[in-house]
Amino acid sequence: MVKGPLDGMKVIELAHVMAGPVAGLMLADMGAEVIKVEKPAGDDVRRSVPPEIAGESASFLMVNRNKRGIALNLKHPDGVAILKRMLAKADVVIENYRKGTMERLGLGYQELRQANPGLIYAEISGFGRTGPYADRGGFDLIAQGMSGLMSITGEGPGRPPVKVGAPVSDITAGILLAMGVAAAYAQRLQTGEGQKVDTSLFEAAITHTYWQSAIAFATGESPGPMGSAHPLNAPYQAFQTADGWINIGAATQPTWERLVKIIGAPELNDDPRFAVNSARMAHRPELEETLNATFRTRTTDEWLALLEDGGFPAGPVLTVGQMHRDPQAQAREMVVMTDHPVAGAVETIGLPVKFSETPGGVRGPAPMLGQHTRAVLSDQGYSEAEIEAFLSSGAAVAAGP
Repeated sequence: MVKGPLDGMKVIELAHVMAGPVAGLMLADMGAEVIKVEKPAGDDVRRSVPPEIAGESASFLMVNRNKRGIALNLKHPDGVAILKRMLAKADVVIENYRKGTMERLGLGYQELRQANPGLIYAEISGFGRTGPYADRGGFDLIAQGMSGLMSITGEGPGRPPVKVGAPVSDITAGILLAMGVAAAYAQRLQTGEGQKVDTSLFEAAITHTYWQSAIAFATGESPGPMGSAHPLNAPYQAFQTADGWINIGAATQPTWERLVKIIGAPELNDDPRFAVNSARMAHRPELEETLNATFRTRTTDEWLALLEDGGFPAGPVLTVGQMHRDPQAQAREMVVMTDHPVAGAVETIGLPVKFSETPGGVRGPAPMLGQHTRAVLSDQGYSEAEIEAFLSSGAAVAAGP
């Protein structure tokens, strides 16, 4: 098997639920060895059911593939001692505990770097480790609201606030942390020195407001929700067809002029309300009404065929299940199969970054709780007798005999 670009990187994941595990997932998919350290009861997502596959949480299986799993009791001194030994040899540690938790365990950055100066200490929190909100816990919903993201999501003014359907602050924070770890690792290869990398759900959600923040900076006014429409270009949104919805991307004047020709309505380009983008934005409700009436005359497939022939950017609005079966998603290996020891064949989402020489990808399923405890402890130099003593005392938990 061809190894990923981060082959050789050793990562200890002390993270639970989603944001931190997504960071570990990204690094693992790109070739890093990621050891997920869980509490004896396991990551709380193991109990996020339904849905489940053969008794295993589908959510846990999704974000923890490609990782080895060990369960340690960090309330037991031997559990902490085991973790310290692991961290002394690691390249990266990922944690998303409340502020001060790692320090109380004697595992804060300043303590760990004394034994391992090259350690990259990666943290995800609700609001970051500095500032007036540093002590607050964080959830995706809270971050979406406080970042302004919920104020620009939804059907329009006067409607209840709507969050983005996916937990974008969790997922984005994980991706940002993985990017930060990769950057810090590149720096360490030059200097030998590690560093702390810190991001948050709040900052991750803020990054999704680039266009709307540009508008607010320039005008002094905060834009509101626009449904599927774009704050800078029109028409750039979903329109109803005879049997569904289609997204139309007329983001420039040439694409607009191409669109009206394809749909057989060149007179729209001569209408002063629609002739240029500024006019179309000012008269967007009338533009929507006019185009919806046109698009409702044919099916989605019929329109897509016409638009593709004309070289116009358009696409259907798919369900998640339809996306899984889409030939482009399949061709790009965005739906792949894993073989779990309990759940059996399990589909998962593939690595979204492709490398020509070191492709990375999904190599294995999510671990069962404590599945690799014995093997990891053996890798750390503990004898069989010591391992059995840890298991007997409750300092560690292992699956199976």
